[in-house]
Amino acid sequence: MSEKGAGQSGGSAQAGAVTVSDVQELIRRKEEIEEQIKANYDVLESQKGVGMSEPLVDCEGYPRADVDLYQVRTARHNIVCLQNDHKAVMKQVEEALHQLHARDKEKQARDMAEAHEEAMSHNLDQNENLGAQRPFAKVNSVIPGSPASDAGLQVDDEIVAFGSVNTQNFQSLHNIGNVVQHSEGKPLSVTVIRQGEKYQLRLVPTRWAGKGLLGCNILPLQR
Repeated sequence: MSEKGAGQSGGSAQAGAVTVSDVQELIRRKEEIEEQIKANYDVLESQKGVGMSEPLVDCEGYPRADVDLYQVRTARHNIVCLQNDHKAVMKQVEEALHQLHARDKEKQARDMAEAHEEAMSHNLDQNENLGAQRPFAKVNSVIPGSPASDAGLQVDDEIVAFGSVNTQNFQSLHNIGNVVQHSEGKPLSVTVIRQGEKYQLRLVPTRWAGKGLLGCNILPLQR
């Protein structure tokens, strides 16, 4: 059986920016090492149930004749090497996942900063139109980790504009539903009033782990 040293268990995850495919490759390598460890333990089990620490000499100090000493020693050596490889790969998986998570948080922070800057640049026009634009819907719930949550939408936000839907043309929640269905994967500008201040958010309807494309619940306001 061939052995692979810890130096071979590395991957492209350490060179440049980490990608999801890098993590998948590390996980594949981890599973491969686990299979090899099990195969070597099976070899030990086939030798009278010998494990990693049982003596290989008899009570008189002679090599045991009831087991294949070469197979046992080789399997034990392989297991030690593979366990070191497994530890190294697990560390790489942890570091790669940490980098992906940190990069996602940085992107979200940049998107929020850009949205805030855009909102501030139009603050004067928004204040002038605030009296004329009344909210037509309200956010009732937002699921953490959803596209709505990533966009910065919060519970009790009052919606003034959702894409092309505004106070003047809003008739029912079907209007918002149609905009969402036709905007999958595309950024939508959503204007909300939060604690008396107006915010313009960037929401991208996307398929995620939960239901729908938004991950929030919106209720129409009584006119």
